Amino acid sequence: MELAYYSDYAVRLVNTEEPVRGTDTLTSVEAVRELFGAAAQTARRASDSDVTRLRSVRARLRAIFEAADAGEEVRAVDLLNALLIEFPVSPQISGHEQRDADGRPDWHMHIADHAANASASYAATACMGLAVHLTELGVDRLGICRAAPCRNAYLDTSTNRSRRYCSDRCATRANVAAYRARKRLENQEPGSPAAAGDTARTGRSADSSQDSSAPGER
Repeated sequence: MELAYYSDYAVRLVNTEEPVRGTDTLTSVEAVRELFGAAAQTARRASDSDVTRLRSVRARLRAIFEAADAGEEVRAVDLLNALLIEFPVSPQISGHEQRDADGRPDWHMHIADHAANASASYAATACMGLAVHLTELGVDRLGICRAAPCRNAYLDTSTNRSRRYCSDRCATRANVAAYRARKRLENQEPGSPAAAGDTARTGRSADSSQDSSAPGER
């Protein structure tokens, strides 16, 4: 398993909260275990204190994505380095349980779990994965969804660095909103039917105003 795979841990944790909508799903031990996945042995060690600890890590990870999205590369790297120092990992070579086409062990790097608690294990894994993703693909591959009010984090793996939304749903919603905004603008431009109607109505109002003031002037 490539270490970059673990970058999704960071995205999953950040997106347990939607600040603009005021929602937060990281509220219980069960929610912590869901982050790891049902099959993860580390999840079994989760306790109530891990909820609070992971919320703190979540805020710091979001700050990394927001800095990267704003083009503040150095700040994003500095914030991530601080987390890497606080939550170090123990990489190991693994592959005994996996075989290649020739029947030989499929050796790969794996993050060993020697953390003191579940939240520290999750944080270390997420930060290492994010660091590998960042250094291999670039800081600009970390983004925040542009579809208001969504502010979910995402990892851009597109070939042309074109991703701007966390999901197809948000992309569709943003495209529909942009289309409607263009149509409203077109209807307000001079020469458009709506604009002509507005002009006609404005002209009639002006004529009426002048007619009503005429007797006073005489």
